[in-house]
Amino acid sequence: MSLAYLSLGSNVDAIKHLRAAVLAMRERFGEVVLSPVYRTRAVGFDGPDFFNAAAIIATDLEPQALNTWLHALEDLHGRDRSGPRYGDRTLDIDIVLFDDRVLEGDGNLRIPRPELKHAFVLRPLAEIAPDVVVPGSGQTLAQLWAAHPEHGAVWEAVAL
Repeated sequence: MSLAYLSLGSNVDAIKHLRAAVLAMRERFGEVVLSPVYRTRAVGFDGPDFFNAAAIIATDLEPQALNTWLHALEDLHGRDRSGPRYGDRTLDIDIVLFDDRVLEGDGNLRIPRPELKHAFVLRPLAEIAPDVVVPGSGQTLAQLWAAHPEHGAVWEAVAL
C-alpha cells in the first residue's frame, strides 16, 4: 500500500461535490484523513470562491491508475475539461504527493504537484501531514507552509 496526498477543490455546489467525493474515496480506499475545508478566492480567473481541502488515502493503485480513477470521479460530478485551464470546477482532485515519488504521466499527472506552491494546496496538506518531506525540496510540508507568504492569513473554515 502507498500513501497518496490529495488536494480537493470545488466552486460549483462545492459542499455537495466535496462530500460526495470523500464518500466515494472512503468506499474505494477505506479511511480518509481529511483536513479542514477552507473558503479561498479563485486563482487565475475571476470566479466564485473555492472550497479547498486535503486528504490522505492508502491505496493499492499506482499513481497513473489512481489519477485515472480520480478523473473518473471528477467526470461523474460534471467536471468540464473543455474550458480554460483556470475556471469554475464542480470537482478538482489532484495527487500532490505519492509516497516519496517524483514522476510525470498522462492526464496532467505531475508529482510533486506544482500547485503545492499555492496556499490553498499547501496549508491543508501541512495541517494533516506536517512531517512529510516534499521530494526534491528537502523540506517538510510544515516548513514550506511556515515560510509561505500567506502563512499568517486568517482563513474561513467551513463544515463539510
